[in-house]
Amino acid sequence: MPPLPKKKQTKYRKGGRAAHMSLTKPSYGMCSNCNEPKQPHRACPSCGFYNGRQVIGDDVETGLDSA
Repeated sequence: MPPLPKKKQTKYRKGGRAAHMSLTKPSYGMCSNCNEPKQPHRACPSCGFYNGRQVIGDDVETGLDSA
C-alpha cells in the first residue's frame, strides 16, 4: 500500500502553490512599417515585415531550391 498524507491540505496551501500559474494578457507593440499592433519578436500579420525587412509575402525568396 502506498504512503498516504497524514492530514488534509487546506485550501490556503493548495491555492498558494498554484498562485503563479495564472494567465497573462499578451503584450503588443506597434509595427514600424504599417503602425498596426503586433506581438513582439514576431512578423507583422498585416504587412509581413519583421526587423525592417519583409519576411512574409509573395516576393520573398526562401533560399530553397525548387528542383
